[in-house]
Amino acid sequence: MNKIVTEFFMPMIPPTVTAQEHKVTVVKGKPVFYDTPQIKNAKDKLITNLAMHKPKQAYECGVRLIVKWLFPKGDNHFDGEYRTTKPDTDNLQKMLKDCMTVCGFWKDDALVASEVCEKFWADTSGIYIRIEELK
Repeated sequence: MNKIVTEFFMPMIPPTVTAQEHKVTVVKGKPVFYDTPQIKNAKDKLITNLAMHKPKQAYECGVRLIVKWLFPKGDNHFDGEYRTTKPDTDNLQKMLKDCMTVCGFWKDDALVASEVCEKFWADTSGIYIRIEELK
């Protein structure tokens, strides 16, 4: 049996705000975390773009997730140069996987057992995603 692979590219300027930028307020003496408007906008942008690529059936087994974040390079960088500035890859991945869960790529992002994540400066900005079943 062939393993199922989902692969696509979302042309966009990737969001640079991350889920770790939650704000906190105190309600009845307890901390309550909430998303800023910038985080809500970033999630909406990701969900809108991801929804177009949702697999016909959600993954139910372990998967490898390969993501390449391609940020606009501007004048100070070259196409394909690694981006070594914020946001951190783990923070980018967290919001992306949460949005992929909302879109129905899988029931739970705990199914992601292997990850490759890279971020670059690029002439063509966007997010490349490849999901491979682990069997």
